[in-house]
Amino acid sequence: TWVLGSLRKQWYQRRVRGMHWCLAVIDNRNTTITYYDSLLGDNHQCTASLRDYMVAEHLAKKKTPMNASSWKLVIEKDLPEQLNGCDCGVFACKYAEYVSQDRPFDFDQSDMPYFRRRMIWEIINKTLL
Repeated sequence: TWVLGSLRKQWYQRRVRGMHWCLAVIDNRNTTITYYDSLLGDNHQCTASLRDYMVAEHLAKKKTPMNASSWKLVIEKDLPEQLNGCDCGVFACKYAEYVSQDRPFDFDQSDMPYFRRRMIWEIINKTLL
């Protein structure tokens, strides 16, 4: 079975320049690869690399070429923005949570202390709230 293409969405947390965490989501249902960066950066290389990876995996597993031109590469700009230098990982995790639940982003920088405490509680208690 070719799992990669059968998943509805796939999440990839990426470090940019070794310091900054972002999120990229491959949405197989809507043939879209979306990049989420709390500093509103433009990482077209990330989305293009993920598309190229999908093309290579499709060819390797299905033995047929994939139509890469049908995939939309999106750099999302309508999202909560990070206002400091230390919350990028929390933002990336929250983007993943909200995207996975098809929820609109209804948080901002002021929610990060709460999200940090909640994430610590979830890790310690091995359960998600």
